[in-house]
Formats: sequence, C-alpha cells, structure tokens
Amino acid sequence: MLDVSDDVRAEIGDEEADLLLAGDNAPGSYDCTSCRTPGNSERERTSTVLFVGEETAVLAFAHATCIPSQVVTVSEEQLQGAVASITGDSPGRPADADAPQPVPGGQAVLGITSGLVLIGGELHPALVVEPTAPIARPGTTGPGDDFLPLLIEQGFIPVTNTADLPSPLAGWSVLLAAGQLHAVLQPGTDGSGQVAWWQAHQALSVTDGWRAAVNRTQRVLIYAAPVGSIGQQPREDLLRDALDKAAAAGKLVAASMPLAGT
Repeated sequence: MLDVSDDVRAEIGDEEADLLLAGDNAPGSYDCTSCRTPGNSERERTSTVLFVGEETAVLAFAHATCIPSQVVTVSEEQLQGAVASITGDSPGRPADADAPQPVPGGQAVLGITSGLVLIGGELHPALVVEPTAPIARPGTTGPGDDFLPLLIEQGFIPVTNTADLPSPLAGWSVLLAAGQLHAVLQPGTDGSGQVAWWQAHQALSVTDGWRAAVNRTQRVLIYAAPVGSIGQQPREDLLRDALDKAAAAGKLVAASMPLAGT
C-alpha cells in the first residue's frame, strides 16, 4: 500500500525503495506528515515523503489522499523543524507572523495570515497575503503599487463579493508538509515545474481546524491585497470584515489552488 515516486526512489536508491515496497521498512502505523492524523501503511495507500536539506534527509509518511509521494527540498533549519514537528517536539510558530521573502521589483516582504473563511455554509482554509510595502513592477522604479495588477496577470481574479468561491488557478499550489505551511508555488517561467512565489524562512504552523478543513477540501483559498488593506487581525471574524472592506474598495484578488503535487 506504499507509494514511492521516481523522485524519492532516485534520492534513496533502488535497494531502499524496494525494501519499502516489500514492506520490510514500511512504517506500519504513522502520523500523516500533512494532516497529522493517524495512518496505517498496511491498510491504506501511503505516500513516502522525503525531506531533503543541505546535509541530511528525513523520510516521512503521509496519507496518499493528502499528498502524493514527493521530495520536499528545505533548508537545514527547516528540516530540523520538520523533524521536531514529526516527533512532536516543536510547539510551532503562529501562522499569522510575517515570513520574510523578497518580492521582485520591490523592497518588501509578504505577510501571510491563515484563517477559515465561511462560504456557502462551509468552512474553507484560506491564506491572506499582504506585502509590507508597495510592490513595483519589475524593471520600474516608480512610486506606484502594482501588486494586484501583477497578480491579475498571473490569473488571480478581482473579488467583488467574498461570498463567492474563488476560481481555481492552474499551475499554482500550496505546499503543506509535516502539518506546517512551507510555500506557495507558481509555474516556472521555463516550463520546468514549479518555483516558490512565497516561501517560509521557517515553516509556519496552522491550527488543527485549518488542517482538518484543507484535508477535507484539498484546496486552499489565497486572498491578496495591497499593503495597508488588511492588517494583522487577531480573530477570524475581524479578518473576514477586513476582506469584505478590501473587496468593496476594489483592493482584493483571490484564487483557489490545490496542495502541492495533487
């Protein structure tokens, strides 16, 4: 019942991969590295997920319905955090903290806030992205903020009503591993796969409710607004109010995207 992708096989070698598939080194019972709920490789399809750092690599396991077998490249610091998360030794980090990531064309970082958004009577896992400063179009030095136009060119849709479910955005995905948020991925410019649009310098924790929702929907809603439109809201009802106000002001775009690799 174990899935070993070609990428994972290439990293761990044929001998180790064959031992896993034969059940010799299979985990049996495990905690899914994505949703953090129990799994059993003898009774349900299970993905092998290899975390690769600069010096070390760690093999973890996940429900095949959560994420496919894949190699996740992380920094050595992130790998140690993933190990701590897998073994339950880390309290994690609030997901509403800013995670610095340079943005092309602007001296800014993207702040990421996670929350649940109620649409059509169902709770959906969402990430709200807001830069810390105006974003200039690459190659320009003007004072304007092109954050939303740049995203619309990528396929994000302006939001006029937050009660509507955002449209799927092809080629983009959200990387959730070891129960934590690692990156938002976008299509590479040369067609060679995905690259990080936003990447956490340290994996961000999300709530049990958020993980449960994404495990149910297998999709994440991404909302984005210019600097100063949303702010750090301490409660989800206040976050929804801020999203409503940004939408009414024409300062909100959104898209839905699957978990990485699905």
